[in-house]
Amino acid sequence: MASDIVPIRLALTEGDLVTLWAPRWREDGEEWEAFLGDGDALFAFPEIAQLAAFVRTRPEHDLSDHPAWSLVPRLSVAELTPEETHSYDIIGVPELVAGEVDTWTIAELATIIAMVESLADVCGLEEVTEILDSTPGFPLLHQGTLPFSGREGGRLWTQVVETVANRWDTVIDALDALVVTPQVDPAALAAARQEAAELAGDTDAPDADDVQVEAEQVAGARAGSPGAGAATFWEEVGIDPIRITTRDGEFVTLRCYLDDKPVFLGSAGKIDVFGSERALARHLAGAGRDGHDLVAASTWDDIVERAAVGELEVTVDELNAYVLTGIDHDIAEGIVAVDPTQLDLATELLLDVGEWAGDDEPREALAESESLGWLVSFVIRPDPARLAPSPPFDTEAARWRGLVAALEHRLRRL
Repeated sequence: MASDIVPIRLALTEGDLVTLWAPRWREDGEEWEAFLGDGDALFAFPEIAQLAAFVRTRPEHDLSDHPAWSLVPRLSVAELTPEETHSYDIIGVPELVAGEVDTWTIAELATIIAMVESLADVCGLEEVTEILDSTPGFPLLHQGTLPFSGREGGRLWTQVVETVANRWDTVIDALDALVVTPQVDPAALAAARQEAAELAGDTDAPDADDVQVEAEQVAGARAGSPGAGAATFWEEVGIDPIRITTRDGEFVTLRCYLDDKPVFLGSAGKIDVFGSERALARHLAGAGRDGHDLVAASTWDDIVERAAVGELEVTVDELNAYVLTGIDHDIAEGIVAVDPTQLDLATELLLDVGEWAGDDEPREALAESESLGWLVSFVIRPDPARLAPSPPFDTEAARWRGLVAALEHRLRRL
């Protein structure tokens, strides 16, 4: 799903519950973090189908203003299923710390504690925060086994174990009191449960006809949700207008995916870009009818026909707006300064253009085995168990700057 909103599974007294987490992001110069909820309540569900039904029919909650929320109501049950790395056995912590102190124990505990810290911080659970601050061992978990080695390390670990033994029930009680499972639309739930059953290969799943009315009701409910509703012309033809913002200004062009491979309006590694949507539409009505790679799209004639009669309206969805400016400076300043949404979109564009143009440099530079790729991965796919990249980031900023400069060189202004 959207890398900025993550399905998670929390093991609490009532069992395994699923919800959504928005890791730290920057907006209007401020840093935010949020969970699916409303005020002091955390919305969590025993079934993924319930979560799916909720997000498809309930537009108002604490995540509805998140920059990536418009994507969420479109997600499938499979996409809303938490990955194993985002499952947090909070109620199992006493059993975990009672076992052998090894790399796996420390890593799992570090992941759980980081999630509990986030819940406590976002939801204002001061007593939980005080418990986690009461021993120096908890903040050191992300460093692995080293802080817990030797005699002094043994004392630190003992403090952690004693804190869990004496006070973890208080943590559980606070989180249990936070959780609310809202009622969901019955029709939306029926459709989501059928989807879940089909995903699991359940041969006894209800026939599609049994939930046809419910599915229609779901579609009606979703039509009023952000990002849902009838398909636009551009969605029908499978080609997207996109906006690219560089140090030289804003430019509009087109991109699609053929056999899962990106194709841009342009040729020979050069992208045809325009200063406005109207200028792009005029070009497509004339010289832009052919002579570029997008003519390979089976729906290209539909676009040309509309453009020729002056009925082509070019609109850029916010999820196809790529801002390349300022990221290098943010990287140099530090990972907290980087906007994950902006970085994720910019990375997508760099990789797409590189693949289309036959340029391997973006893919190689953004591989996780490279320092820049590791930093980018850490920012856009946060994982509390991973060790954060260490400053200075001058090298990474310079390499990012080089990737952007190469992309800018491919823009052919018409």
